[in-house]
This record gives sequence, structure tokens and C-alpha cells, in this order.
Amino acid sequence: MKYLKTWLTPVTYGMRADLALLILRIGSGLMMMTHGGFKISEFNRFAPDFYDFLGLGGEISLGLTVFAEFFCALLVAAGLMTRIVLVPLIVLTLVIVFDIHGSDPFGDKEVGLLYLMAYAALFLSGPGRFALDHWIWPADKK
Repeated sequence: MKYLKTWLTPVTYGMRADLALLILRIGSGLMMMTHGGFKISEFNRFAPDFYDFLGLGGEISLGLTVFAEFFCALLVAAGLMTRIVLVPLIVLTLVIVFDIHGSDPFGDKEVGLLYLMAYAALFLSGPGRFALDHWIWPADKK
């Protein structure tokens, strides 16, 4: 349990690095939200034929995709529960890049790979100083 708390506690890296993490979080989070927002607005149209990556049906797969693309991405942009909500986003981008676009040319995988790299970097670094995580669970709090 101590390891989990240590892993989830935000770390600061200095002003420039923390600003870079802020830009990466907000940019990748808000851009991903556009994908999820579109799927929310067109849910009933997409659900019957949506890619069933878990074998649970298109509607459940679409619901999980919307959860990651919209709600998890919103939390990443805000920097709230950042490392936890990055897990569904990383899994989603892995499915997109290596399963859905697995046999496609590199150009069709490029955007997914960029998201994957951004989310992996944020997962390893944490959200930085300018995140809600930092104010809710400060590293120096005893």
C-alpha cells in the first residue's frame, strides 16, 4: 500500500517541466475529449456496429470507449487522479493502434501512437505541479 501511495503522490520537476506537463495534459486530454464527445452525441448510431474489442457487444465496447475518451481524458486535462485514469486511455490507444489499425500503414497509426506516447509519458512522470492532484495530495503532506 505504501508503494501505491508513493506512486500516486504527485511530484514536481521545476517550473519549465511542470508547465510542459500542463500543456501535455491539457492538450492531449481536450483533444481526446472531442473523439469521446462525438461518440456520446452519436451513441445510438454507432453502438450496433461498434468494434467489439472485448467480446461484450458493441454497445458496451462503445460505452467503455466513451468513458476513456471523454471522462478519463477530462480528468487527465484537470490533473485529477491522473495516473489512474491514464490506464484506460493507454489501453484504448493500444487497442486502436495495434488491433484496429494493426495491419494499416504507419500513417493510419500515427495519431494513435502520438496519444499513446503522451499518455505513457504522463503516466511515468505524473501530472506535475499544475494539477488538481498536487493540491489535493501534496507530496510534502505528512
